[in-house]
Amino acid sequence: MMNIMVSDRIKNEKFTESFFSVVLTTYNRAALLKRALDSLVNQIETDWEAIIIDDGSTDKTSLLIEPYLQNGHSIQYIYQKNTGYAMAKNSGIFLSKGKFITFLDSDDEYSPTHLQTRKEILLNHPGTDFLYGGVEVLGSQYVPDRFDYNKMIPLSECVIGGTFFIKRQVAISLSGFLNTPMGSDADFFERINKTKAIIRESFIPTYMYHRDNENSITNNFMKKIVRQEISK
Repeated sequence: MMNIMVSDRIKNEKFTESFFSVVLTTYNRAALLKRALDSLVNQIETDWEAIIIDDGSTDKTSLLIEPYLQNGHSIQYIYQKNTGYAMAKNSGIFLSKGKFITFLDSDDEYSPTHLQTRKEILLNHPGTDFLYGGVEVLGSQYVPDRFDYNKMIPLSECVIGGTFFIKRQVAISLSGFLNTPMGSDADFFERINKTKAIIRESFIPTYMYHRDNENSITNNFMKKIVRQEISK
């Protein structure tokens, strides 16, 4: 069961449906989280709620987040037992109330127009169920192949989960993300492709995907693989 910690303002507020629900998951990222949160609260588009899922952090994450809960934005902070990246995102999905759900990894950031440009696309194409794409990669342009960890593939051939915008009911119908060791975003994208969802791609690079820090999810995963190989 989740141990929910929510600011008094949010706890007593009756939520109305926002256009966007931004799901931000984090685990021991206090040193990086401020950049992501600042990029969110500085969005030109203001019709959003945010759900921060703290997946069992043991650092000063809660202290860093507290001021953001008091600044007038619709932000919920939920602390839960560690379940892993994909399952933490699912916690946010099932707590969301927005028309479209999107994501912000705790070591990434949005440009100020990120939500604004995506809202324009979605309003101009009202039948869209799923929108993705539009990323600037900062750092390494390669990631391990999810089917062969010894093989590196260019990010230009990948989908970036942080850029996903999906109608809430579609995300719920898919039961969110699967708990795979790596490639949960790609798996989610493939499952969407198998539905009748109307999919659209954006090429406006407003999601800033940071591959330039050692504590990224991909880098941490590769360190784990290396440790396992050494211990054999």
